[in-house]
Amino acid sequence: MDQILGQVLRNAVWERLDMLADLADEADSPALLSAARSELPRLTQGWRVMLSAHEPDERGDCPTCSTRWHRCKAPCSVWQVAHDHLVAGGLAHFQDSRRVRRLRRTAGTATTGSSVPDQTSARRAAAPSTGRHALAGGTGR
Repeated sequence: MDQILGQVLRNAVWERLDMLADLADEADSPALLSAARSELPRLTQGWRVMLSAHEPDERGDCPTCSTRWHRCKAPCSVWQVAHDHLVAGGLAHFQDSRRVRRLRRTAGTATTGSSVPDQTSARRAAAPSTGRHALAGGTGR
């Protein structure tokens, strides 16, 4: 039962992210402004909650990523991804992801002509698929 609930939850999150990405690609200015005002505060709060769970403890370990047998030193992969996407290459990632989606729609490929893979498809291919989202080719990992 937990696996089914987890899959439903993951599918819902992937579908929401897909909807927001499509909105960013295809919506007109008033729709984008409205979406930005409602979604950006929710997304930033979500990042803050997730990152606070990965704040290093007094030993410099990530308490969420660490186990009893393996300590994960900060910054953990969650902080590294946050930095990569929000700080270091935010604009580059945004431009690449839009280009990849546009090329995927028109050419039906999972990659661009460059070395930028379609990371969404790669993540989703890692798990068995169920539900409506699976019909679109994703598993909603």
